[in-house]
Amino acid sequence: MALKNSQYYAIMREYEQRQLRNHDIQTARYEEVYKKLPEFKSLDESISILSVQYGKKLLNGDDHALSSLKEELEILRSSKKSLLLSAGFPKDYLEPVYDCPDCKDTGYIGNQKCHCFKKAVINLLYEESNIREFPTEASFENFSLDFYSPSLYDKTTGRSARAMMEDTLKICHRFIDAFGDEFQNLFFYGSVGVGKTYLSTCIARGIMNREYSVLYFSAPQLFSALSQSKFDRNDVDAKNMNEYIFNCDLLIIDDLGSEYTNSFIAAQFFTCINERLIHRKSTIISTNLSLESIADLYTERSFSRITSSYALLKIIGDDIRIKKKLEHREEHY
Repeated sequence: MALKNSQYYAIMREYEQRQLRNHDIQTARYEEVYKKLPEFKSLDESISILSVQYGKKLLNGDDHALSSLKEELEILRSSKKSLLLSAGFPKDYLEPVYDCPDCKDTGYIGNQKCHCFKKAVINLLYEESNIREFPTEASFENFSLDFYSPSLYDKTTGRSARAMMEDTLKICHRFIDAFGDEFQNLFFYGSVGVGKTYLSTCIARGIMNREYSVLYFSAPQLFSALSQSKFDRNDVDAKNMNEYIFNCDLLIIDDLGSEYTNSFIAAQFFTCINERLIHRKSTIISTNLSLESIADLYTERSFSRITSSYALLKIIGDDIRIKKKLEHREEHY
């Protein structure tokens, strides 16, 4: 799951290809303008000649050369702009072309990775985390409340499966709409096959469509990645992975409890959710476990963080996957 050096270089090669592609676009535009407006090319040549002439004057100690150069250049540039507009070209037609104006397609702003670099990395990590293997039809548009019976009631609250899911859907949509403005976390719990992973996938796609970074992990994948950096502190790839786990905009931990749990895993789980809470990074957790089991397996500290900082969303119902298979069989009889 770690970001390998080869993947880093692949991303940087993509930036180089962008730069070359956009340079070719700009060159083609200049050729187009020169062909249509020969006088525009003459103005460009005049600017080059003028810059060389005044450069020599500066070297010879002419203190007024710079101010004179600026004045003449401004006149020539103004003429170029007027000529360009009069021919029907946009005023910025010959400006450098960038896919990302913030970093100018370098991937970095100063010494910091640009948001577009972060997104490229997340896309790579996403592919390795299997989120792209989820059915493309997993979306709120395709979500059906028909699988949640209005006559099946939760023993604790007395509410129906349908009513509980209707409220859950509202919370999920609000989570997406307010993402980036409000700090929220979600905790889906319920029996196998009731739609917890499906909802997480729908939310992930909604958040990604808003250009936020999302990382999806099954619980075993997450703890494997965290363990790697813990046991091998010299592993740069594992260190990079840890950085993205703790700092991505949304982390999804699916099927908590499916991993082999011990005191080390429990400690890693607490560190992960606690660090993300401290830095106000949203997390979604789904599990087949009851709340009581969470407290037993992952310590009271983790349980306290979850119950105080997450929206606890219980989902009840029959296994949807089994229902769909039965419906499919009936259609073919």
